[in-house]
Amino acid sequence: MEVTASSRHYVDRLFDPDPQKVLLGVIDMKNAVIGNNKQKANLIVLGAVPRLLYLLQQDSSGAELRTECAVVLGSLAMGTENNVKSLVDCHIIPALLQGLLSQDLKFIEACLRCLRTVFISTVTPVQLLYTDAAVIPHLMSLLSRSRRTQEYTCQIFCHCCKTPDHQTILYNHGAIQNIAHLLISSSYKVQMQALKCFSVLAYENPQVSMTLVNVLVDGELLSQVFVRMMQRDKPIEMQLTAAKCLTYMCRAGAIRTDDNCIVLKTLPCLVRMCSKERLLEERVDGAETLAYLIEPDVELQRIASITDHLIAMLADYFKYPSSVSAITDIKRLDHDLKHAHELRQAAFKLYASLGANDEDIRKKIIETENMMDRIVSGLSESSIKVRLAAVRCLHSLSRSVQQLRTSFQDHAVWKPLMKLLQNAPEEVLVMASSTLCNLLLEFSPSKEPILESGAIDLLCSLTQSESPALRVNGIWALMNMAFQAEQKIKMDILRALSTEQLFRLLSDPDVNVLMKTLGLLRNLLSTRPHIDQIMSSHGKQIMQAVTLILEGEHNIEVKEQTLCILANIGDGTTAKDLIMINDDVLQKIKYYMGHSNVKLQLAATFCISNLIWNEEEGEGSQERQDRLREMGFVDILHKLTQSTDPSLCDRAKTAMQQYLA
Repeated sequence: MEVTASSRHYVDRLFDPDPQKVLLGVIDMKNAVIGNNKQKANLIVLGAVPRLLYLLQQDSSGAELRTECAVVLGSLAMGTENNVKSLVDCHIIPALLQGLLSQDLKFIEACLRCLRTVFISTVTPVQLLYTDAAVIPHLMSLLSRSRRTQEYTCQIFCHCCKTPDHQTILYNHGAIQNIAHLLISSSYKVQMQALKCFSVLAYENPQVSMTLVNVLVDGELLSQVFVRMMQRDKPIEMQLTAAKCLTYMCRAGAIRTDDNCIVLKTLPCLVRMCSKERLLEERVDGAETLAYLIEPDVELQRIASITDHLIAMLADYFKYPSSVSAITDIKRLDHDLKHAHELRQAAFKLYASLGANDEDIRKKIIETENMMDRIVSGLSESSIKVRLAAVRCLHSLSRSVQQLRTSFQDHAVWKPLMKLLQNAPEEVLVMASSTLCNLLLEFSPSKEPILESGAIDLLCSLTQSESPALRVNGIWALMNMAFQAEQKIKMDILRALSTEQLFRLLSDPDVNVLMKTLGLLRNLLSTRPHIDQIMSSHGKQIMQAVTLILEGEHNIEVKEQTLCILANIGDGTTAKDLIMINDDVLQKIKYYMGHSNVKLQLAATFCISNLIWNEEEGEGSQERQDRLREMGFVDILHKLTQSTDPSLCDRAKTAMQQYLA
């Protein structure tokens, strides 16, 4: 009660008719709220904000009062998120933006500083900076006023640049030209905010990155300025942010991955950030940025893997902070214990990038102490980010045939993976199901136990997902499962998937889904007894689907895969007849034998050679041959034996020999 009473006294003074008393009241209020969150909250509840904003906007208030009001509002914004919410709800942003039009530099600086504090908060909608088109150009013009306007304006841009649209707006208003020279400012704070601006502008933005490559700062190329900022004697924050700028420019295609500034400067700088000596957030940032830099490039992955024992260095990310950490600062220890999961996430991400392509690197990663156990426990951590990073790491390592046969088996990785697939956000599901696809390859010993744990139903349900990526992975995993599988598994897949769903997938708008579904069908229809059994129960629908695809507007790969399915059907003993009685399909095979694309000619010729094959005990091969001769297939085969393509020529000759046999 006392606090509220004394707070009320501060608010009452804002309404005094004597302007001098109001000014003194605001100054007293400023001193009362510094570092006192309770006092800030009380003043907000008692309605100080609308009054301060009113005073701030009145020209009659005088420059000093208006500036002090901006300072108090900035101090209130330094408090809790709720404070910031209250300020935004009182329309503080338009009032401060209006204030920037003043001629008084001190007042402008106070408004900018307050805006900066409000925009730094996660609860402030950044869109508010872009509502009025005149704001950004005006902020650009303030960059020449003083060091403070430079620091705060860059900080505002940095926090409000969240989307490609924001990047474009800032770019179009000359952000690059206006900010570049600030990198050589005599003020470290200005340099840092300018550097941070470039990192958010360049991130995944080819237009900005391509422009940055050609920018000169005082006669020196911008990339060289960044390289200089990564020198070991510079503050860590500066080294790390400069490395981010070069990383983003490289990933956006503006700097080659084999450029010296990447290989000899940026990559080693980021590896240094992963060492034990660095603070937790530096190690997290360093590892995540390095993971992003090397993700698409095998050569950078190889270089990173042998720089400063990086693979072993990352193992320390899982042991920190331990009870014996030499952290004397108790606040630091408390902070690091709360954020240790971020280190684990960053390590998994970097391991995933390191092992993306090279078998030897994967082997090194897996042989790092307790690696598989760490991944397995990562898959069930409470933090969703750690689970996602662990599954990304597992996916990367699951590309290795040797590891699938050994480490993955020894640690029964599939168990936590299946559990993860029961209920997880889409991002995790996509990665987990991709990994499962690899675990279901025929040489993987995990295949059996995964099947027994109810994977078929789970994968069939993925094929009904709204997300194309999940549909692809579900059907892909089923395709891998059906490869050289026994008849029972194939029938289980067909039963669980249902023919309706199979045909729905064959008309899926996503071509990847269609291709994998055709792959599944091709794997189901392999080995004679299987072909005959499946065609006897589902033949009519399968032939219909095949006809539809061959008639539709599909690419060469889709048609080729479909003709290969027909060839498999033609290899069946009784299944053959389903093609022989179907004039429409025979005419299509004939059409594709004369197609301009050799792949399609090959596949179609393969269908025909299976149909005319002369079996010792085979019934009706003579009738089939006669029928096909009447339809003109022999003439086409004869023509194809003259083909310039060696494979096509051989296949046609082999088929012709059947007629002579």
